[in-house]
Amino acid sequence: MKQFLFIAAIAVLATAPARSQALVDPNKVAPEYREAAEKRRAEQLRQRECALKADLEKVLPRDRTAFLNHCLEMIAAKQ
Repeated sequence: MKQFLFIAAIAVLATAPARSQALVDPNKVAPEYREAAEKRRAEQLRQRECALKADLEKVLPRDRTAFLNHCLEMIAAKQ
């Protein structure tokens, strides 16, 4: 039993924590893809803004997708 716990502990410690997708840096992309990278970064920033609003308003997980979609639509309507 001790060996199993030891091996399980090592397996848990050896795994890397999952991280969210990093923001796209348009300056690190080839020039021909820079415009697409800038658009992707703008979209990522909008998504993060809506996710932060959802966190602040303590939206339930079951309602989060609808909240995020509505938030993104409202931002698109403003522009």
